[in-house]
Amino acid sequence: MAALLLNANRVISVDRITEYVWDGAPPPSAAATVRTYVMRLRQSLGEHASARILTRAPGYLLELGEHESDLGQFTAHRRRAAELAERGDLEGSSAALAEALALWREEPLADIPSRTLRDVEGRYLQELRLQTMELRFDTELALLRHAEIVPELVRLVREHPLREALVGKLMLALFRSGRQSEALDLYRRTRVLLVEQLGAEPGADLREVHRHILSAHDRPRTPAPQERPAPAAETAAAPAVATVRDRSWPDPAQLPSVPLPLSARSDALARVRHFLTTGTMPAGMVATAVVTGRGGVGKSALALHAAHTMRGSSVHGQLYADLGGAERPLTAREVLPRFLADLGVPRDEIPGEESERASLYRSLTAGRRLLVVLDNASGAAQVRPLIPGSGGSRLLVTSRRRLADLEGARTLLLGPLDEAGSLELLGSVVGTARVGGEPRAARTVVTVCAGLPLAIRIAGIRLLERPHWSIGHLARRLTDAPRLLDELCAGDAGVRPCLDAEVAGLRRSAPGGIDPAEVLAALGAAGASSVSGGEVAVMFGCPEAQAEEALDSLVGANLLGAPAGGRYRLDALLRAYARERAQAVAVRRHGRSYMRAG
Repeated sequence: MAALLLNANRVISVDRITEYVWDGAPPPSAAATVRTYVMRLRQSLGEHASARILTRAPGYLLELGEHESDLGQFTAHRRRAAELAERGDLEGSSAALAEALALWREEPLADIPSRTLRDVEGRYLQELRLQTMELRFDTELALLRHAEIVPELVRLVREHPLREALVGKLMLALFRSGRQSEALDLYRRTRVLLVEQLGAEPGADLREVHRHILSAHDRPRTPAPQERPAPAAETAAAPAVATVRDRSWPDPAQLPSVPLPLSARSDALARVRHFLTTGTMPAGMVATAVVTGRGGVGKSALALHAAHTMRGSSVHGQLYADLGGAERPLTAREVLPRFLADLGVPRDEIPGEESERASLYRSLTAGRRLLVVLDNASGAAQVRPLIPGSGGSRLLVTSRRRLADLEGARTLLLGPLDEAGSLELLGSVVGTARVGGEPRAARTVVTVCAGLPLAIRIAGIRLLERPHWSIGHLARRLTDAPRLLDELCAGDAGVRPCLDAEVAGLRRSAPGGIDPAEVLAALGAAGASSVSGGEVAVMFGCPEAQAEEALDSLVGANLLGAPAGGRYRLDALLRAYARERAQAVAVRRHGRSYMRAG
């Protein structure tokens, strides 16, 4: 129950539940036992409450409204505090943060007999609480209530003597309360601790607070109890507080630039924005959109266009990572340290354990309004640890796979461009006048390119590199080429590597089934532009169900068009690639025959 509640509105896998229940050492029957426990839990909760525990592959999901749990209410108060702070209402923001912290009761999960759950989720909750307290202290300092927060800060610094953010806030509060010598002595003692225990000097933020105290001549007076200081940046202390806070919580802006958007993609762009901005997400969930489609179809460009149009609403910044696809996948273990550093965590304070990094990442992003863009994801498991903490952030993912197991994601399947969009793209590369001068040849080029933006851009680049070529000359080269994909290469860009990557990710769907890659080669040998499951069954002498399973695998890998009227179709690029596969198979077989004969 604790595991489900802490992951409310998110699927938690059976494997993760077994780790928590048996503290990382589950018995062989763990999965079956978990099913029994869930059944008993549903019985204990009664008909109405038990209906909220849903079975969702690869585990279970507990539906919960934002205000139905302390954690949900806590997140709502934090989000409200951030919104009030953005509007300049520091009084309201401080009150909302105080309401959030009032929901805490001692150590979280103290009565849950699972060391693993306490280590993973408990640390996350503790970090979330500390981060919220730091936000409230920042607000109180900006409101000139430095004397009021000194006792609480003293207690917290004793509990967390190496947490430099807390030490810096206590130094500022002491200094502004007329206790400069104590503030400087605190810095000296903290520096000794850091050097002795970590072998590191204080970070840049703490050194800046120290420098500010040494160089300042005026101390802001403590307002009388009846006074209400204006919550604007006009107060003497506010600029210094803002400076320290800004360095503690930078607003990353990592989106790469993209070419001009195509009008042909305007509807798709609007849908992605709609996925991420419309409606309120349940507590614990992050608005997530996945743009999927074959390699070279323009997923990254569309996602980045959408991200750039949303920069104004992602007020705390944008994080971006290229996850490398299936060819060179980056793991969360590699990406999280960079994200944490970009969010202001000193590199020497980044935890070594991946679970601790993920917890800290969720803590830093919870309650903020970030946009996280993950490009070229190979699977949902690669994405899950990089989902930001709930409370207003959004996640935008691109992948060649559908990522159907990414919980709560809304998916846009991006298809090839139609003829008008293809001509628009070609014109944006070589010039509309050049396209308008040879309309028939231009249509031939984009038809051979099958509406694939990557192929069309490469064709345009080849024309730019060879100004003496007419579009008609390129059209003839493309239609007459014995190996079409050799013509669609420019520099390090090519259509063939995208298709090779799709084939590399293919797997035989079931034991005893037929290999989808062999089916693709057979279609190339037959010169087929479309095929049915029955025809493939005859080719391979197998049941039609097995043939359709292999064909569906090719559809899932974007190596075959989805069936229409019972037939699967290959466009010009896929036909050319399938022929290459068939030729390669024939060469290998001929070589083996030659070796046997020798």
